[in-house]
Amino acid sequence: MRSAVINPVFDALPTTVFETMSRLARVHGAINLGQGFPDDAGPADVRERGARALLDGWNQYPPMMGLPALREAVAAHYAQHQGLVLDPETEVMVTSGATEALAGALLALIEPGDEVVLFAPMYDAYLPLVRRAGGVPRVVALRPPDFRLDEAALAEAFGARTRVVVLNNPLNPSATLFAPEDLDLLARYCQRFDVTALCDEVWEHVVFDGARHRPLMALPGMRERTVKIGSAGKIFSLTGWKVGFVMADARLMRGLAKAHQFLTFTTPPNLQEAVAYGLGKPAPWFEAMRAGYARSRDRLADGLRGLGFTVLPARATWFLNIDIAARGHANDVAFCEALVTRHGVAAIPVSAFYPDASVRGLVRLCFAKDDATLDAALDRMRGLPGAGA
Repeated sequence: MRSAVINPVFDALPTTVFETMSRLARVHGAINLGQGFPDDAGPADVRERGARALLDGWNQYPPMMGLPALREAVAAHYAQHQGLVLDPETEVMVTSGATEALAGALLALIEPGDEVVLFAPMYDAYLPLVRRAGGVPRVVALRPPDFRLDEAALAEAFGARTRVVVLNNPLNPSATLFAPEDLDLLARYCQRFDVTALCDEVWEHVVFDGARHRPLMALPGMRERTVKIGSAGKIFSLTGWKVGFVMADARLMRGLAKAHQFLTFTTPPNLQEAVAYGLGKPAPWFEAMRAGYARSRDRLADGLRGLGFTVLPARATWFLNIDIAARGHANDVAFCEALVTRHGVAAIPVSAFYPDASVRGLVRLCFAKDDATLDAALDRMRGLPGAGA
C-alpha cells in the first residue's frame, strides 16, 4: 500500500508566525500583542441576539447563500456606509469567515496557470490559497513607510495571463489605507488587462483620523469586475464568530456560490441573525468604535515613542509598526524572539508577511487591548537595551 502523500502546497508550509508567537507567549507567560484579537468581549447586544437565536431560533441548515435577513442587512449597510447598490438576492453571499470567502473566490476565479497579482506585505493565507487553486503568484513588494503602489511595478506584474489581483485595503499588517490615487491606478490596470479584483476589505470600518474607506468596487469601470469581502469579526470585534460576506456582480456571484457550496456550504444561523442585527446599528456606534481603537492606538504609540522607538503611521486596523532598524536591529525575527522570551511581550516580525522576507526592520504590535494590558506591555519593554525611562 502506498503511503499517504500530502499536497506539496501544504506539506511545505511552516507553522504560521501567529501560532509560533502565540505558543511562545503561552510558554513564557507573555503579553500577546502579536495575534490580532481584542481584549473586549464584543458588543453585548449583538452577543445577546446571537444567544437568543441559538436557544429560540432555527438551528438546522440555513440557505446556502445566507439568511435572507443578513443578506438584506449587508446590502442596506453598504448602501448607507459606502454608497454601494447591491441586490441582496443575487449579489450578496454569506460565508464562514473572510478566509473561506477568499479561498472560494480564488477557486472560482482562476484556472491552473493563471497569474494572480499579490501585494506584500500580505495576509499569510494568500499565497497557499493561490497556489492550491493552481494560480501563479506575481508578488509586488510595497515598501515602508508609505506602502504605496508603484506604476512601474504594476506594469511588470500585470500581463496577458493575469486573471486576478488581490487587494487588501486597509492593508494589514502595514496598518495603511490606500490613497485614492493608488486605487485609481489599480482600477486602470484591471480594466486594461481585463482582470478581476478580489478585495479583502475586512478592516473597512476600522479606520482613523477622519478617514473613510473607499471600496474599489465603487470606482468607474470596477462594479462588474470586483469581488468585495467583508467580515463581521472585524466590524464587531468578534473574531471567533467567522461570519463573512461576499459582494459581487450577479454574473460573478454564480461561480462564487458554487465554490462556497462545496466548501463550508453554510454558516451558523444564530450568528447570522446577530450580525444582521448588528449591521443595522446607527452611524454613531461605528464612530464610537473607531474612536475607542484610535485612543488605544495613540496610547501604545505614545508609550513606544517614549521608549525611543520610531512608530510608523497607523491609519487603520488594530496594529501599528515600529522601526527596529532605526535602533540598530537588522533581524526582526530575532528581535521578536528575544522580546517574547526575555521581556514577556509577543509581537510579529513583518518579514513574515513578505514571501522573500525582504523587509526585516519592522515589528507589528496589536493595540486592540485594554489600557492595563498596553501599559503592562510597555513596562516590560522598558527592559529592552536602549529603551527610554
